[in-house]
Amino acid sequence: MAIQYQFNKTSLQGLEKDLKMRQRSLPTLQSKETALRLEVKRAKEEIAALDEEVERRIRDYDQMITLWGEFDTSLIHVDDVRMSIKKIAGVRVPVLEEVVYSTKEFDIFSSPKWFVDGFSQLKAIAEVGIKQEFVRRKVDLLEYARKKTTQKVNLFEKVQIPGYQDAIRKIKRFMEDEENLSKSSQKIVKSKREREAQETEANHD
Repeated sequence: MAIQYQFNKTSLQGLEKDLKMRQRSLPTLQSKETALRLEVKRAKEEIAALDEEVERRIRDYDQMITLWGEFDTSLIHVDDVRMSIKKIAGVRVPVLEEVVYSTKEFDIFSSPKWFVDGFSQLKAIAEVGIKQEFVRRKVDLLEYARKKTTQKVNLFEKVQIPGYQDAIRKIKRFMEDEENLSKSSQKIVKSKREREAQETEANHD
């Protein structure tokens, strides 16, 4: 980003104001970036733990594969997924609150004994799978925010702050040179007038 400026006091004051604002904002942005990095790491660890849980539940399911052939999967249905929004490091992320199921009645006496456990297992598998999606979405949102914050930190740290400092130095140097030149000119004019005054006095004498 090219910093627009002019070699005058008004431009200098504007640049100094913009520089201070960025210097004040930088520590906050750096803290946010650190917090987001940590939250992304935690969320990824949560996904890894959920992946392991899914695999374990699928293994348990596979062990009962012959029994599942008898199970009527239409007896259970996911009706609703209730969620809330939570702010993590300033980022709004969806949080799973509850999975709402509906179940059809069945005859406990004529059905295999393990059917009741079957309901619990299917609910658990569905819940873990849904939770996985929520955590993946959380990772995506946090990762996006972290990248944006990192870009802004780099922009402030490596481009804008040094750019403003350089522009301020150039304006100050120019104004100092201009002031020195003006003083030199004034001295020359003063010396010339003094010389002329002396010459006039000498002529009168």
